[in-house]
Amino acid sequence: MEIKVLGAAGEVGRSAFRVNCDGTNFLLDYGVMFGSPRGSPPTYPLHVKPRDIDSVIITHAHLDHSGCVPSLFVSGNCNVYATPPTFELSQLLIEDMLKIEKNAHSFGIPEVNNMMSRAKEIGFKQKVTRGNTSFELRSSGHVLGGSTVLLESSGKKLFYTGDINLRGSRMLPSADLDIGEIDLLITESTYSQANQTPRIESEQELIEFANEVMDRKGTLFIPSFSVERSQEIACVLKNANFKHRIIMDGMALKVNEIILRYPEYQKEPKIFKDVIDKVVAINDHKDRKRALSEPCVVISPAGMLVGGNAVYYLQQLAFDERNGIALVSYQGEGTPGKKLLETGKISTRGKDLNVVAQVKQFQFSGHADRDSLFEMIKKIKGDPKVLTVHGDNQSCTRFAEEIHEKFGLDAHAPAIDETISI
Repeated sequence: MEIKVLGAAGEVGRSAFRVNCDGTNFLLDYGVMFGSPRGSPPTYPLHVKPRDIDSVIITHAHLDHSGCVPSLFVSGNCNVYATPPTFELSQLLIEDMLKIEKNAHSFGIPEVNNMMSRAKEIGFKQKVTRGNTSFELRSSGHVLGGSTVLLESSGKKLFYTGDINLRGSRMLPSADLDIGEIDLLITESTYSQANQTPRIESEQELIEFANEVMDRKGTLFIPSFSVERSQEIACVLKNANFKHRIIMDGMALKVNEIILRYPEYQKEPKIFKDVIDKVVAINDHKDRKRALSEPCVVISPAGMLVGGNAVYYLQQLAFDERNGIALVSYQGEGTPGKKLLETGKISTRGKDLNVVAQVKQFQFSGHADRDSLFEMIKKIKGDPKVLTVHGDNQSCTRFAEEIHEKFGLDAHAPAIDETISI
């Protein structure tokens, strides 16, 4: 078994790994990495020829894992495997990316349609055999339908975490680590050097902030990723018996519809449906203006304040001290959200203006943090070689060193274009 690193080496983005098993080639994810600052050209994984790939396996819908798969259908095709919700969410996010970043990519809607025509939907623990190799998906706890990959060939077993969350969330069960002995672990390293605030504390702090804003007759704006984070925040507020209206806008509404179609992938589907039924959906600009006429919570993409309806809400709410802005998503370098956190300013109509609304950040990451990652490795059976990926260069390198120090495993932060054999 040979693994070639095509992306996510010392970087967060463009996850892609080619696995050669006795001549049968698998592609584990094929994502895109957005430029920094946002708006600069995107970066793709190393090129592969579609005719050389037997099967693509998409772990989950986030664009840094799924966004480049349509490029394989520009001049060829191959089979694509994922869970049903992953396919629906991937199509939604990729089409939105193409709409926002017109002509920035080497593919378009026809290639997305071709990708979907070759979609092979599989559920968790459903074994698929290609040549002398079999693989199956397991729940990752990261996003609806999100999975890890367990691949076996010639007596060797590989486990690829994709993005993993051992503790799950209000919406998702925890990751499934009942995988037996393995020979190679490819693990994300995103938060390998930091622990997150315990989720229950983050939830309580957000609820307190929301109530403070309501008490002063303000509006709380929560810019949030459309896939899962928006829905989770609504669940947190409703679970706390929050008495005021919760408004939801933008692509999050389409995501709600998809999630409702897949109760079997949720932890508490009845509770989620009840929450969504009580959320006020914004369908047009008149609704948007009317919604802000009285105190409420507004949940709307984009999570980093890059475009979308978030721009409208920010301009309407940022300059009144009664209002609040709660940042619950990761804020990438060069994004308006990062600028707001660091400078307290936003750019509007070509000018940098001071925000007077109260701004707070809350940790709601869907990734495993440092303690969770070490807990995962402790549970892994066998004596696997470990590749640390999907983190900045320092995080991947240090994480590999620590794994070797703590567990005596052969751990390594691979470089792009490196090939590893087991």
